[in-house]
Amino acid sequence: MPRPTSPHLPHEGDDGLYTQSWYPICMAEDLTPGVVVGAEFLGGRVVAFRDRSGRPSVLSAYCMHLGADLSVGTAADGLLRCRFHGWTYDEQGVCRRTGSGDAVPEGARLFRFPTEERFGVVWAFNGTEPIFRIPGLPCPEEEIRARRGRFGHLAMEPWMVSAHTLDLQHLSLPHGFDLKVPPADTVRRTEHSHGYDLVGSLPDGTAYDVRIDIHGPNLFLQTGLLNGRWYFWMTSPSLPAPGRTDSFFVYGIRKDGSETEEAAEEALQRVFKAQMQFYSDDSDIFDTIHFQPGLLTARDKTLAMFLDYMRTYPRANPAREFLN
Repeated sequence: MPRPTSPHLPHEGDDGLYTQSWYPICMAEDLTPGVVVGAEFLGGRVVAFRDRSGRPSVLSAYCMHLGADLSVGTAADGLLRCRFHGWTYDEQGVCRRTGSGDAVPEGARLFRFPTEERFGVVWAFNGTEPIFRIPGLPCPEEEIRARRGRFGHLAMEPWMVSAHTLDLQHLSLPHGFDLKVPPADTVRRTEHSHGYDLVGSLPDGTAYDVRIDIHGPNLFLQTGLLNGRWYFWMTSPSLPAPGRTDSFFVYGIRKDGSETEEAAEEALQRVFKAQMQFYSDDSDIFDTIHFQPGLLTARDKTLAMFLDYMRTYPRANPAREFLN
């Protein structure tokens, strides 16, 4: 007997299309002046570099001449130069000159993705114009003491990781939260986000009073109090190719001029340890799951809402002719 399933949920790459969102490309600290960083994105390749003003730019990776990968090229004075024949591009992807001195052919330009630098991460939006903004924090980033890192590869798509966040049953099973406020009573939704409040404690006594939101299909942001201390945690899966993701994460606390460096580092370690416990609880599941929404129940209401959101979520791939 075939297994009952909910109506079709699109997979990344179906019909050559991908969900429209901001995706992390590289850490900002890796994108020093003059450096070119290559990355897999949307089943193809992109490059990131900084323009003359220090702003990051993410472009399709293959030179319009003969298709050389520009990540093995060079960046100088805010321009990207192909190592093969010297074609040189600006931050908008426009070819400004050829290495031979021949006139630049008409239409010689790379695809430029909308690009932002936030949380110490360089992001690219899948589209010609963003449909939502990357969320910010309630205080300037210079007031934050932050740490950054990356998780390893998962054989899942970004929105599948986010669906786990909207599965409210898992807060009690398997995480074992003692919930002071039913999260289902605090669920909120906008055109491009889902979220709820998590107020409760874990079996070891760790207390949470936080706001959790998923922006788009993939950008997780948690802000609030951990044992009374304000913190944030941002995780966002990238989208290198269909059925694959790597996650970037950033976490931090607000600086307190009265505490020592040692005390601040201890506070950061408490945030990291608390979040890693969540991932440890779920890692065996993520490593083995064959994600397939099937027979849902009444307590799956919030998860079902997110799955319905994904069924109609905007999808595009305006860069497809440039990436492969």
